[in-house]
Amino acid sequence: MKQNKKCIVMLSGGLDSRLALKIMQKQLGKKNVIAAFFKLPFGTGCCSEGCSFNFSQNHGAKLEFFDCTKGKLLKDYLKILRNPKYRTGKGINPCIDCRIFILKEAKKYADKNKIDLIVTGEVLGERPMSQYKRAIEIIENDSELQGRILRPLSAKLLPETKAEKSGIINKEKLYDIQGRQRVKQIALARKFKIDYPEPAGGCLLCEKLLKKRFQELIKKDLKEDQIPLIKIGRHFIIDNLWIVLGRNEMENNIIEKQLPKTHLSFPENIGPTIGLPEIQLDKIKESTHQKIKKLQNAYSKQVSIKKRKGFEKYKI
Repeated sequence: MKQNKKCIVMLSGGLDSRLALKIMQKQLGKKNVIAAFFKLPFGTGCCSEGCSFNFSQNHGAKLEFFDCTKGKLLKDYLKILRNPKYRTGKGINPCIDCRIFILKEAKKYADKNKIDLIVTGEVLGERPMSQYKRAIEIIENDSELQGRILRPLSAKLLPETKAEKSGIINKEKLYDIQGRQRVKQIALARKFKIDYPEPAGGCLLCEKLLKKRFQELIKKDLKEDQIPLIKIGRHFIIDNLWIVLGRNEMENNIIEKQLPKTHLSFPENIGPTIGLPEIQLDKIKESTHQKIKKLQNAYSKQVSIKKRKGFEKYKI
């Protein structure tokens, strides 16, 4: 079957994916390059969707937006976190499984639109979990994209894709970058005259300090409006009840915005707003209500830090 000249570039917004987009535009022309941005529940990468939208618009690329923070995509993503097939990092980050999930969704779009080639900004050896040769093989096999994923920054170090074999892509104009140094990428960015953000982890699932919190909360049937709460505040499990405390006025405002008033407990003095994501305040037992009030008072501004120690066992 003859391949067409269109491709999808997986655009996270970081330096590598921006370069991948520009490289493909040089080879295929702007009209044949579509950017795909995936918004993930706990961090997407170097940029927000607004940042990636601006970059794609400024460089003449159509942007397809995949929102995995709601609906079926959120449910499917949470299933992966609960039961990853491959290993996780220091947090609960299932990087290989996550990559497979994203590429499977990209494949659905590509197949529907008769696009054969999917392009990523991955660099061989740059990330320890998902960008070494064995992981790349696993990802391609499990996403059923064998021979269809092109990594232009490291293409000369990897097996040829169908697009390279057919001559649609000129492999000689691709690169042999590997490792964690970004010297060659930065030089390419100057060549293409593009700006880029500083590298950042982006994904909260990688945070070792949040591992216990995520392990507890992904067991729950998380709703769309609860996801933003996981990223902020102090979290406790008391009497099997999930409790969120704001650490400052900004976080108090977020909790009050995300939850209805029936799920909120307001401080009597200067202190944290408490949110109960799963249940209304008037539906809990009186004994639990008293514990919540004590917790709220313990974290109020006027109270000694020593009084918080009794609640550390409940903290996640």
